[in-house]
Amino acid sequence: MIMRGRAISSGKVEGKVLKLDGTFSFLGGVNASTGDLNVGEGNIAGKVFVFSAGKGSTVGSFVMYDLMVHGKAPAAVINNSAETIVTTGAVISSIPMVDRIDISVLQNDDDVIVDGDAGTVEIKGTRIIKVISSALLNDKGKILLLQRPDNARSFPGYKSLVAGKIEQGETPENAAPREIMEETQIKVSAPAVSLPPVYVREKDTIWEVYPFLFKIGDQEPVLNKENVGYAWADIDEIKNDASTVPLTHKVVDEMLKGLK
Repeated sequence: MIMRGRAISSGKVEGKVLKLDGTFSFLGGVNASTGDLNVGEGNIAGKVFVFSAGKGSTVGSFVMYDLMVHGKAPAAVINNSAETIVTTGAVISSIPMVDRIDISVLQNDDDVIVDGDAGTVEIKGTRIIKVISSALLNDKGKILLLQRPDNARSFPGYKSLVAGKIEQGETPENAAPREIMEETQIKVSAPAVSLPPVYVREKDTIWEVYPFLFKIGDQEPVLNKENVGYAWADIDEIKNDASTVPLTHKVVDEMLKGLK
């Protein structure tokens, strides 16, 4: 899979991911002589260092340069959102850097190619599959959750929205009502809300998910064999249910807020 972000610092490298959740300060966060992290575990020397964004003192830029002088700099840096400290440090230290990447799909020890000129990150050994995921909102303000069987090919045993693969030559807008009809026998018109795609990682598969929300009144589903049950849930129930597919509650919450 190739992810397209924004080019920050030039250069192209391949390496293994070392990932930290949250923001990171090079000043105090790493030993500039060894590359050992002072927060979290690991050594960033020669690794593709992944974190959401930089923080802290502007001295952090010079810590990155000091890492380079000692031969302990990361091979590349990937951020959700670049800020001045890390950007400056990457440029003066000739460290390839890309931002505007959804780092949630990156995992420790992923083999990646970072292209700081093109602004891309390739995750080797993964495949991307485009799917739709539709929230069906009834007239009581509840969302339909489908129960996947334990032998489902993706997220077995989890609860999900009405989801399905986008077929060859099909648009997400066409795929959504088709999948809803196939899985629930519910007829929908135009979506009330749609969002840009989000990405969900499941082992070596990355799902490119196109979310929709449809208002369906008082219709009840008639399930096909792809699911073994269903329930109606509000946003709090979805949020507190650990057995739902990752990101479900966040996507539903955002779409509900987008209702006119």
